[in-house]
Amino acid sequence: MIQADNPEEYIYIGVGSNIEPEINIPKSLHELKKYLDILNISPVFITPPIGVSKKQPDFFNCIVETKLIEEMTPIDLKFNVLRNIEKQLKRVRSIDKYAPRTIDLDILLFRDTIINSEDFVIPDPDIFSRDFLFAGLLYLNPNLIIYPKNLPLLSFVSCYEIHKLKINCNLTKKLWKEFLHEY
Repeated sequence: MIQADNPEEYIYIGVGSNIEPEINIPKSLHELKKYLDILNISPVFITPPIGVSKKQPDFFNCIVETKLIEEMTPIDLKFNVLRNIEKQLKRVRSIDKYAPRTIDLDILLFRDTIINSEDFVIPDPDIFSRDFLFAGLLYLNPNLIIYPKNLPLLSFVSCYEIHKLKINCNLTKKLWKEFLHEY
């Protein structure tokens, strides 16, 4: 893990894939490194697809703790950086928001910014409804305080079933070695 000087400057990006995740997640992180310093990466959680009626592969999900290399707004990051990386990795957006995808990049937290517009919400409200997002943030910073809960994540552990989450140890180890220079 790389230590940054000011945790209030951190940006947390959710990264997920269920089409060749062992290839697409590392590729997406290489692209992210052009715009963000990667400070830490949560374990990679294996989760079943949400809201689907037809069979599709499980998702591999992790959270990346980052800091901007050059200043940009959350809107610039989402629409000019993350969406472009998704396009590069052949992400197809369709009416079905739960369709399989090569890569899914979401801003979970952008410093202490709060945005509540029709097509963009920060902090991402899914943090408190998806165990793997909560667990990933908990791993990275258990004392993180997120609006609107306004208490440290650690104080909500009993509300989640994080003990049931599966971790892909091989991909986690690969990402840590490649991007954090651990192992």
